[in-house]
Amino acid sequence: MDYIVRATAADHQIRAFAATTRETVEMARRYHNTSPVATAALGRLLTAGAMMGAMMKGEQDLLTLQVRGDGPLGGITVTADAAAHVKGYVRNPEVLIHANAKGKLDVGGAVGHGMLSVIRDMGLKEPYIGQCELQTGEIGDDLTYYFATSEQVPSSVGLGVLLDVGNTVRQAGGFILQLMPFAPDEIVDRLETKLAGVHSVTAMLDSGMTPEQILEELLGEFGLEINDTIETQYRCDCSRARIEKALISIGKKDLEEMIRDGEPIEMGCQFCGKKYQVTVQELRELLKRSSR
Repeated sequence: MDYIVRATAADHQIRAFAATTRETVEMARRYHNTSPVATAALGRLLTAGAMMGAMMKGEQDLLTLQVRGDGPLGGITVTADAAAHVKGYVRNPEVLIHANAKGKLDVGGAVGHGMLSVIRDMGLKEPYIGQCELQTGEIGDDLTYYFATSEQVPSSVGLGVLLDVGNTVRQAGGFILQLMPFAPDEIVDRLETKLAGVHSVTAMLDSGMTPEQILEELLGEFGLEINDTIETQYRCDCSRARIEKALISIGKKDLEEMIRDGEPIEMGCQFCGKKYQVTVQELRELLKRSSR
């Protein structure tokens, strides 16, 4: 089971999240038939989305993470809710590129230069949108930079996906550590020193460590307090009703054109690949509904 641990440390001066997301990322890989580098990129963003979803307060709150780069992946989109259900897709899932200089999957090269957007829909008139330029395209570094610049929260984000020989997902997970505004310099310095010596998330997971043990490794000396655990999973909530709503939203003119073509149309869900057939008669019904 994939899950997230929420914790605090240093008398609530640090808040922390750690997750194991192997099943979630493997499900995404199967849905989208992603190449190894696309699996790693999407898996990292899904893991971050799950943890950031778990940070949200309102049950109806929704989070969207978008990475738009000039690399061959084209872009990644992930959405999450406050229950840590996530879904996502990569624009070009079959991308194959050479390993980087360290012999690892070159996520940064596949993403390229561009922007990271964080969109929070909290039921207000307008969603909150924060943006920053991609720093490395490696996802974790970019979110670390985003939290510091857009939300003024000094953070450390570690994300990783490890693949097996057959390109199935062997390990996936991550952590987000955040310093509260009242954290003294001494705590900041000690935490930076600690993080400098940390192995990769996937190395810790592959050695058998749980999210609790990863946080103990990172924050044990700061008086770690585990608050709770929350299950996370890949869940697509697409439905015929949502597809119909999307068709109505494209406008009368386009619907009329589809009806004139006289052929049923097929709509596919970007998040899970499920196909929905819509007949000409159904398109006429939708046109009536859009005219009301």
